[in-house]
Amino acid sequence: MDKPRTAVRHGTVTEPVRILVVGGGYVGMYTALRLQRQLKAELRSGAAEIVVVTPEPYMTYQPFLPEAAAGSISPRHVVVPLRRVLDRCRIVIGEVHAVDHAKRTATLSTLATEEEGTGSTLLTYDELVIAPGSISRTLPVPGLADYAIGFKTVEEAIGLRNHVIEQMDIASSTRDPALRDAALTFVFVGGGYAGVEALAELEDMARYTARYYHNVKPEDLKWVLVEASNRILPEVGEKMGKYAIRELRGRNIDVRLETRLESCEDRVAVLSDGTRHPTRTVVWTAGVKPAPVLAATDLPLNGRGRLKCTAQLTVDGVEHAWAAGDAAAVPDITAEEPGAECAPNAQHALRQTKVLAENIAASLRGQPLKEYAHKYAGSVASLGLHKGVAHVYGRKLKGYPAWFMHRAYHLSRVPTFNRKARVLAEWTLSGLFKREIVSLGSLEHPRAEFELAAAPPPPKNGPKPD
Repeated sequence: MDKPRTAVRHGTVTEPVRILVVGGGYVGMYTALRLQRQLKAELRSGAAEIVVVTPEPYMTYQPFLPEAAAGSISPRHVVVPLRRVLDRCRIVIGEVHAVDHAKRTATLSTLATEEEGTGSTLLTYDELVIAPGSISRTLPVPGLADYAIGFKTVEEAIGLRNHVIEQMDIASSTRDPALRDAALTFVFVGGGYAGVEALAELEDMARYTARYYHNVKPEDLKWVLVEASNRILPEVGEKMGKYAIRELRGRNIDVRLETRLESCEDRVAVLSDGTRHPTRTVVWTAGVKPAPVLAATDLPLNGRGRLKCTAQLTVDGVEHAWAAGDAAAVPDITAEEPGAECAPNAQHALRQTKVLAENIAASLRGQPLKEYAHKYAGSVASLGLHKGVAHVYGRKLKGYPAWFMHRAYHLSRVPTFNRKARVLAEWTLSGLFKREIVSLGSLEHPRAEFELAAAPPPPKNGPKPD
């Protein structure tokens, strides 16, 4: 267990202040990055240190996952290496399992503790930034855990791309009509950003890929979007949501509203409207829920399991604890209705990190804190190459202008100039050359070929009968 640190207050330095950032995602990375700048003098003098604990050594820019799945962007350009960006922070690759804020300790495991077999370790801190993000919200649907695929990480996005192309390979080579139909049926559950954009981009890619198969045509592929409510993409408004439905249905995509997935056992998607779809692909994007670590803290949570926060991004009623993003229920002081909270989306998260870093620095220096206030500007969504919808500052756009705005907005938001330049270069090259249609599913099992080569040769005469 590390020795406790005494905090810096009102310019009096005793021991370095340790700021613990739980999570290296959007909020965690940006908060640590801004703290590096806000506390440059303190970090240089040793008066403060920033420790970031994260399961992965990179931050994933999730709005680009659909394009990574479709092959428009290389997977390595969707992620930002934390050690390069947070060069003044201490990066710990591990997972926080519990937080005892009363004692200022966090229980965590790292890659080293797993190899050593020593179990969890304790890390002390003075200031806590808890930003573990969210995980997929699943329901007790029979067969879901066995057959469904998520769409929240870069590994899932690339795995889904490989999977879709492999299903087309299966359909092209099989003589079984039932297997062929199941391989070419793709069911997406959830009509939010993740589900709609992933389906639209992959349908675009698969339709293009079909031209290279002698016996698979675009019309052979069956795409089904299942949404429990009566609309999709609620963030872009009702009118643009209806346009998105017309656009998808015009591409022969079966959009089913007010419908739920009842089961996907035995590779058959059974919907609440009574229809059955034999399929080898069920993609689950039906919402998210707070990370489990929040329930393993002594910090106050609201009814949805998110941290109760103030407009200053402090945890309500708790000193030296801060939060933002998906994990935080932050009051929206710009809303007309009382009690409104900021939506857990990237637009708020990015802006919250700026106020959060400034307030942590101000708190350490004994200065007054700011309140977070941002009126929601609107949303943009891609529906595949050159297609999209947008509702920004009251203006509604569709088609190519919305798609262009979607790309321009997210290019401006992806971290670091390095990543912006690489993404822009890939977009430019993809407009000049043909799509890549290669499946690299073997990457998921890198030792398979060597294990086969190292295995003993089979008996020459085959196994003896019992």
